[in-house]
Amino acid sequence: MNDTPQQPGQDMPESREAGADIKVREFSIRLVEALIFARADPLSTRAVAEVLSAQGGVPHDVADRDAYVAATLAALVARYAGRGVVLVEVAGGWQFRTAPDLASRLTRVMPRPRRLARSTMETLAIIAYHQPCTRAEIEEIRGVSLSQQVLDTLLEAELVMPLGRKEVPGRPILWGTSSGFLRHFGLKDLGDLPRREELLVEVPDTDPEVPDPPVS
Repeated sequence: MNDTPQQPGQDMPESREAGADIKVREFSIRLVEALIFARADPLSTRAVAEVLSAQGGVPHDVADRDAYVAATLAALVARYAGRGVVLVEVAGGWQFRTAPDLASRLTRVMPRPRRLARSTMETLAIIAYHQPCTRAEIEEIRGVSLSQQVLDTLLEAELVMPLGRKEVPGRPILWGTSSGFLRHFGLKDLGDLPRREELLVEVPDTDPEVPDPPVS
């Protein structure tokens, strides 16, 4: 048995796991697998295409590079289907994540992220569904003043970001969600947003709510 690693230029097995007409080389799949695995953040399809092209992952006889890259990603998705980790498209890129049916079984052995207070989650939900919006608009929708602590918490968690200023007197800052928000909730884009009530389910009503500090 020959265990010598094959080089990009050598002939390699082809895969039809994606069920498409495009023949994807095994080297291409392994290269994309290693690339996404090595990145902590989601990797865009464009970045995948650039690395494949630069590292000999796209055969010279391929006329449509984008179609070949899409087929390679589809083959990798199919390869991980039903396994402990899966390849998903999230926040405008590709990332390996724990299989949804196993995630709940890891809560006792994996550290849980800090839970946000309900007041903070309500503010985040308003920003997510009404962005871009100003602080005054958030306060009007929520019916209470927005404390700086709540806004600082969302900024520290990289869930929201400023999107410029509204062209009205005072030019208040417009707030919107960030790519970190998409990663946190496992969303491909804002079009995948659940109903606002579903977003707030993350903070059960039975938990003691941390009140906003008084506004001076």
